[in-house]
Order: sequence, then C-alpha cells, then structure tokens
Amino acid sequence: MSAKDLGFLVVEDDDFQRQVIVDILHRLGITKISEAIGGIQALQVLNGEKTNPVDIVLCDLNMPEMDGMEFLRHLGNSHSSISTIIMSALDGALIASVKKMARAYGITLLGAMEKPITPEKLEVMISLYQNAQSGQKRELSAERTFSLEEILQGIKDKQFEPFFQPKVNMGTGEITGAEALARWVHPKHGVIAPYAFIDLLEETGNIDELTFIMLEKAATACRLLHDKGHKIAISVNLSLVSLADVSLADRITHLVLKCGIEPRYMILEITETAAMTEMAPALENLARLRMKGFGLSIDDYGTGYSSMQQITRIAFTELKIDRSFVKDITESKVLRIVVNSSIKMATKLQMKSIAEGVETKQDWDTLKILSCDTAQGYYIAKPMNLSSFTEYLEKVTIVK
Repeated sequence: MSAKDLGFLVVEDDDFQRQVIVDILHRLGITKISEAIGGIQALQVLNGEKTNPVDIVLCDLNMPEMDGMEFLRHLGNSHSSISTIIMSALDGALIASVKKMARAYGITLLGAMEKPITPEKLEVMISLYQNAQSGQKRELSAERTFSLEEILQGIKDKQFEPFFQPKVNMGTGEITGAEALARWVHPKHGVIAPYAFIDLLEETGNIDELTFIMLEKAATACRLLHDKGHKIAISVNLSLVSLADVSLADRITHLVLKCGIEPRYMILEITETAAMTEMAPALENLARLRMKGFGLSIDDYGTGYSSMQQITRIAFTELKIDRSFVKDITESKVLRIVVNSSIKMATKLQMKSIAEGVETKQDWDTLKILSCDTAQGYYIAKPMNLSSFTEYLEKVTIVK
C-alpha cells in the first residue's frame, strides 16, 4: 500500500502545530487526513471512522483533558492494530519510557519523533509502516494456541525446520554467519513462530527433541553451504533447561561431527527463558562445549536472567544485545549509552558484540559508529528457508 492510500489521524491540541503536520502530510501526497485536538476527540474519530479507516495515528503527549499517555492506553485497549507515531518535545528519557509503556499496552508503535516535525522525519516513519505491511508472510504467533500433543506430533512428522537469518560483519559488510531459528511449517496453518511452541516444550521437559532436530538440520545446512564455498558459522539456540543433563555436551559434539562440521563453525546461543537452577551440570556442559571448540553466545543480553553475573560464570565468546535496546537507538540517548557500554564491555572481555533487531539504515549507522562487531535484523534480511538463504548468499556479498 502506497502512502497516498493510507488514512492518518493527527492528534495535537496546538492549532498551529497541527496545521503544520497536516500540511506536511499533504506535501507527501497524503489526502486521507483526520484531525483531533485531544484524546477524547481522537477516540470519537476512531470509533466513528467507518468509510475512511485510520491506518496511522500521530499523537502528541502533552494535551489537556486526556493526555497522550491516557489516550495511548485507550488506543491499546480498543484500536491496537492501528499504527502509532508519538510526537513530543519532552525529554528523550521520558519519551523512551512512554514508548515502552505504549508497547506494554499492545500498541503497534512505529516510533517517536521529536518536535519540530519535518517531512524527512515523517517519511522515515511512514516507510516503517510500509515495510512492515509489505514484508514476508505473517507467521502465526501465540495468538493461535496448540496443545502439547499437536506440537509433539509436528516434531514426530518432521514439520520443524530452521529458517536462517544472516549475520553481517559491520566493519567489512561481509556475511559471516546466520542464526538458525526454529519454525513449524504446519501443513494447515503455514509457518508458525516459536512463541507458539517453545515455552510449552520447555515447561513440559520436551525441548531437547526440538533442539537436536535444529542442531542436526543446522549442521547439515552448514556442511552444504561450506561445500558451495560459503564458509560461515551457524548459530542454534540452546535452552538452559537442557543443560541439566551432563551428557548434553558430548551428545551435541557427536552429532555435529557426524554431520561433517568442525565445532568452531557452530555457535550455541544460550537462551535464558528460565533461571539456571542446576548450575553445576550447566556450567560443566558449557565448559566442555567451549573446550570442544563451540562458540557460546549470551542471548538477549540485558533482559530476563541474562546479566553480568552470567558473564562471570561462563566463557562466552559473543554478547548478543537484545532487540529491545537496538530498536529506537537512533532516537534515544539512554539506549545509545546502554548499548555503547555493552559493546565496550564485550570488547574488553574479548567477546564479539552482536546487535539483533537491526531494522533500519539509521540503526545500522548508529551501531557502526558505536563499533558494534556484528548486526542481524530485517535491515539485512528476514529469516528464510535453506533454499532461499543459499540463493541470498549467491547474490549478496557485501551489506552496507
């Protein structure tokens, strides 16, 4: 859908500033524009908008009667599918806090713009909406629930496949690896994202079966890619739950070697969706895996149980900065400081820093300035099946 076909609602109590934004939208070729002087009127517009639906709301924060925070709460409760852009002249740290609040309310947030609003800023935000709409087929998320029996039957029927998302060296632009992400290729429901099955498999003690399927298919793919001249490393997620079994490291090593791959080309990303309850066997497994030559990545660093304490316990080779810190890094001074500190710490500890969730050229440029080693995200490429990934590697040599 082109920008001129989108419906906009501008929520701004200052008449002059509202008119400026409307004029900018007109200059960008947009004609379907509604206006509101505050949250109450905006909700009335949304509830009554039938013939000309609103696709994107531009919302100020500091408004009388119903401020932007309250309006965003109502928006999340009744119109969460509408994309939202926050506009404000408030402090950057406060805007960052409001953005987290908006996402917690379930709002589809494109981002925030500091006033004064310019055509360039607005064009970037609109492009984010268009990219999201024209992206790959939507994966079925946890909105569709599956029973344990259905998931295990899917595993038995070999319906689970790795989808590969490239990792790029930010200094050279070369593709150095990929993460193998578990996808359930359901014969009826299509491609299903991990949110629909990972947690249940972990909770019921069935995650190992999926882990070894992913390891074997990822290692086999790695061998195939090496044979085609693409000497890259493949990352596979490894749950902490699995590490309680002291035989795990030997089983993983045996499987990878059987596939004809040296362990140094396999990186295990330690996902911490649960606390490390069996610390001794977990540390034994991870030490043995490092000794065998596997890379170890602390996944989603800065969230959940991923912490500095874990870095002191385990000989990680990579520190993976969570997408929640990368998103909006260009706009948020606070996020830039946090990410910069993480990158510097990784460098001092002789670990590679990897930023996931890199979605825009602005994200890429900011991370490059901060000397991040590796990037992964939609700006580079979406996750894809092995056939598509092989074609991608044949066509793309350098990412800028």
